[in-house]
Amino acid sequence: MRILMVEDDAGIRALMRMALEDEGYDVVEAESAEEALDLFERSTIDVALVDLMLPGRNGFDLCRDMRQISDLPIVIVTARDDTHDVVAGLEAGADDYLTKPFVPKELTARLRALLRRTRATGATSERFVFGELELVPEAGTVTRGGTKVEVTKTEFRLLCELALHAGMVLSREQLLERVWGYDYLGDGRLVDAHIRRLRTKVEADPSTPSLIVTVRGLGYRLENR
Repeated sequence: MRILMVEDDAGIRALMRMALEDEGYDVVEAESAEEALDLFERSTIDVALVDLMLPGRNGFDLCRDMRQISDLPIVIVTARDDTHDVVAGLEAGADDYLTKPFVPKELTARLRALLRRTRATGATSERFVFGELELVPEAGTVTRGGTKVEVTKTEFRLLCELALHAGMVLSREQLLERVWGYDYLGDGRLVDAHIRRLRTKVEADPSTPSLIVTVRGLGYRLENR
C-alpha cells in the first residue's frame, strides 16, 4: 500500500516515515499542496495523510482538490484538537483525522482501520429505494431522481449502514464502530461532518433534511418511505 504523506516539517515526516515503513507501507513525501498534487497525478496512491497547516495552499484546499478527482481515503493531521479545524477538514473531504502530537502506534492503528473498511465491500444483492434515492450496494451506485450521485467510500458505507437499518435510530457510537471500524479512537464529529456532507448530496433541501433525520440525543435515522 502506498501512502502520500503531505507534511512541511522534516522532523515529523521522518518520524511518520519510519513508523509507516516499519508496518510495511510504501511512503512518498510532499512538503506542499502543489507538490502533493503533482505526485498524486503521477503515482498510484492508496491513502493520503495531509497536514492542514501547509505553506502556500493549505491542507483544506488540498483535500478539496483531491476529492474532486478521487475517492481515495484522506486522513488530515492537525496541530491541535480544534473543533473548527477538524470539522472544516472533514467537510473538505477528509475521512478521518489525527491530532499532533501523536504516537506512531496511533497513526498505524488508524490506517489499518481505514484500509480494512475500504477493502471490505459489504456488498449485498439488495436494492434500496427511498423516494427518489436509490442505493445498490453490490454495484456501488447511488442515484437520485435517476442521476448518479458521487460519494466517497466512507459516505457510501455510511449510507449503506443507514439503509440496512432504515427506520431505526443509529447512535454515533454505533456508526463509528460499523462504518469507521473503531469506537474509542474516534469521536462524534466524524459522524456529524459526514452526515452533513451526505445530506448535501441526497437531500432535496439539506438545511431541512427529510431523508436522513437527526433524532435529538440519540443519533440518526434514514426514513423508511
